[in-house]
Amino acid sequence: MRGTLSGLTTRGRCLLAAGFAAGLCAIVLNERDLLRVAAFVVVLPVLAAWLAQRARVGLHANRLLHPGRVQVGSAADVRVELRSAGRLPTGGLLLEDAVPYALGARPRFVVERLPRNTVTVLRYQLKPVMRGVQQVGPLLARITDPFGLAEFDREMAGRSRLVVVPRVLPLTGLPGGSGMGSGDDGSIRLRAGQGEDDAVVRPYRHGDDLRKVHWRSTARRDELMVRVEERPWRGGTTVLLDHRVVAHRGGGPGASLEWAVSFAASISLHLHRYGHQVRLVGDDGRVLVGGPGGSGYSDAVVLDALAALQPSHHREPAAGVDPGAGQEVIAILGGCTPAAVDSLARHRPRGVRSLAVLMDVAAWASPSDDPAPDPDDAVRLLAAAGWGVVVARPNTPMRQVWQELCHSAGNRGPVVRTEVG
Repeated sequence: MRGTLSGLTTRGRCLLAAGFAAGLCAIVLNERDLLRVAAFVVVLPVLAAWLAQRARVGLHANRLLHPGRVQVGSAADVRVELRSAGRLPTGGLLLEDAVPYALGARPRFVVERLPRNTVTVLRYQLKPVMRGVQQVGPLLARITDPFGLAEFDREMAGRSRLVVVPRVLPLTGLPGGSGMGSGDDGSIRLRAGQGEDDAVVRPYRHGDDLRKVHWRSTARRDELMVRVEERPWRGGTTVLLDHRVVAHRGGGPGASLEWAVSFAASISLHLHRYGHQVRLVGDDGRVLVGGPGGSGYSDAVVLDALAALQPSHHREPAAGVDPGAGQEVIAILGGCTPAAVDSLARHRPRGVRSLAVLMDVAAWASPSDDPAPDPDDAVRLLAAAGWGVVVARPNTPMRQVWQELCHSAGNRGPVVRTEVG
C-alpha cells in the first residue's frame, strides 16, 4: 500500500487529505451522507494509484537504431516498440527518450491509450552534430491516470549504442612525385644494383652536412648537390593527427579538433581507396589504425577509431620519435610552438617527404580560450626542414586544403596559405 500511495500527485494527496477531513467531520457531526462522500473521496485517489501502478508493471518496450553507425550531419532512424501485457488498458502515458545534446533534442511522446497485447510503434530521427560513441537512452515513461491523481515513472528500455563517425569529404588528386596510388612509394631506395651505388641526389639546402656532397653530380650540374641517405623502404604513408588539448581551440561541432579529425578521416580513406597503405597515428606517435602490410585497416575501422578519439594531454607532438617510422608523413597539426615543431622536424629524415597542414587555431578560438601560438614561426621552421606546409583556417574548404597540399608536394616544400572569406 505504501508503494501505491507513493505515486500520488499533489492533487491526489490533497484529495486524500480532504476525504479524511470530511470523514472526521462526518463522525463528529454524525452525518452519514457526508461520511459516504468522504469514503468516496478517499477511495478515488487510492484506486487511481493502484490502476496506474498495475499498468506500469505490464509495460514493455524495445528500441531499434538504424543504422548503428552514422556520419556527422546524417540521420539515424529510431524505432520504439511498446506493448502492454497488463490486464487493464493503459492510458495517459508520457514517454521521453534520453538523448545526448550532440544528437539533438530529447523526443517526447504522449500515448493516450495503449490496448492490451498490442504493439504500438513510435519513430523519430537523430541528427548528430558531433562525432563520438553516444548512448541513446534510457527510455523513461511517466504513467498517469485520467484524473491526474497518480503518476509513476519507469525505465522501459535501457541504453543503445550509436557510433557517430566524423564527416568524410571526397577528395581528388594525390601529392605529386610520390608514386602514391601507383603501387610504388616515394621513399628513397638506394643500392639497387651491383658495383657503384646508384646515388640519389638533391640540391643542397641550408644546414645539410657538407660530408654528403656528391661531387660528381655537383660538377655535372654546376650546382651543389648532396646525397640522400639510404632509408629502409617500408612503403605507405603515415597520417599524423595532432589531437592535443593544448593544440586546439573552440568547442562543440565548430572546434578546431573536429575539423582536424574530419580532415584526417578524409585523407586516410582517400589514400586507402587508391590502394595505398596508410597508418593513422596520434600526436605521441602511437598507432591508432594500421599495421605492417596494412593489416587490420579498413574504412570502418578508421572511422570507428576516430569516432572514439579523445583529446590527449601531451605537451609536444611525437616528442623524440619519428612518427612516420621512415614512411612519408602527412601531419595535421594544431597550434604548435617553435620548440614543438623543431622537435618534430628534427626526428624526421630529410630524404623522406613530409607534408603538414598547420592549423591557425586562433581563428577557431572563443573569447574565453587561451591565446594560441602564432603559426608563422612554425611555418618557417617546417619549410626550412624541407616540409611542404599549408596553413588552414576555419572557412577554408577541405578540398582546397588538400589541393594546395598536393601542389606543395610537387613543388618540394613551399608554404601555401589558404583562406576563404
